Amino acid sequence: MTTTAETGHTTQVNGAAQPHHAEQITAHVEPGGHAEHGSHAAHSGSAHALHDGHEPQRGAHKGHDGHAENGGGAHADHSAHAGHDAGLPGGLRITQDGYALDLDTTIAAPGRIDFRFRILGPDGSAVTEFDAIHDRELHLIVARRELTGFWHVHPQREADGTWVIQLDLPEAGAYRVFTDIAPRALGRTITLGADLAIAGHYAPQPVPVVDRATEVDGYEVRVDGELRTEGDLLTLTVRKNGEPVTDLQPYLAAFGHLVILRAGDLAYVHVHPNGEPGDGITPSGPEVTFHTAVPGPGTYRLFLDFKHNDVVRTAAFTLATTPQQTHEHQH
Repeated sequence: MTTTAETGHTTQVNGAAQPHHAEQITAHVEPGGHAEHGSHAAHSGSAHALHDGHEPQRGAHKGHDGHAENGGGAHADHSAHAGHDAGLPGGLRITQDGYALDLDTTIAAPGRIDFRFRILGPDGSAVTEFDAIHDRELHLIVARRELTGFWHVHPQREADGTWVIQLDLPEAGAYRVFTDIAPRALGRTITLGADLAIAGHYAPQPVPVVDRATEVDGYEVRVDGELRTEGDLLTLTVRKNGEPVTDLQPYLAAFGHLVILRAGDLAYVHVHPNGEPGDGITPSGPEVTFHTAVPGPGTYRLFLDFKHNDVVRTAAFTLATTPQQTHEHQH
């Protein structure tokens, strides 16, 4: 597991292959008191509600299929990132609501690459005005198609609307990139996705087997709860050397971030936890709880980002969905 320092406003998560660990997931240093980019709006709604009728947590807005409008950077939960016109899960399309993800290149060599892209608006020009989503104008997720590699990073936006970041993708294969964005003119969050190929000899790997527990950098993390299309609670518990971690640090305005990807089509879910740091009621560990609804049956990979001792780490799990609950009515 590699640790890299954060440079500027770009969160670096590099992915060197591990000899005894299938995940290409590494930790990075998150400096304390890191100032956010000046163009980021204040984010007041760190906790979010889902679109299935559950009441929002403190400081949140209730969401719905079309996503509530952003105000001052706050936004409704984009847990399912549903398509606004077809009810599709997030990340399956390169265009949505008139916006398009435009990659400078879709084929690159293994190793460190200068990755550049733009978000094009309905008029075909690069978008330069975004509302913040959890302290960032854009969240970039990169994942291997087999879900054995995962990177959550934050590029820098240049004046002309081009986003730039260095990615370290050491192995040939098929990748998918996702952008969580809230274009100011659109007024809601969308997730665009596009394919990226890393050239070379490609040896496909199976999706990791179902497992509720994992270990990363000496931390043991376990997930409890079920993945259901109608929604349910997932609780992730963090321990170190067998002891509960009760001093998790805020990372991007939350004690944890959970990205869920479905094996087969990479349907995308990004969930923020119940409660928020500093609200007076949400503990800083060892448990982080998410209300999560997945877009349909299947096998999913879950990637939890959490911060402790000034380092952000990613824990990964594989879960299968549980059949929808039925309620018998007595007559």
